[in-house]
Amino acid sequence: MEVLIYLIPIAIFLGILGLCAFIWAIKSKQFEDLDGAANRILFDDD
Repeated sequence: MEVLIYLIPIAIFLGILGLCAFIWAIKSKQFEDLDGAANRILFDDD
């Protein structure tokens, strides 16, 4: 049970780190054009 003293803060820290990465991705507009890359691969740029 002593290991919970270490695991709970590590889990909370990793959760906050993941949330910060997700918020950064949204603010830097990583999810703006979801269909663009999928459509670009289908068409040639002649």
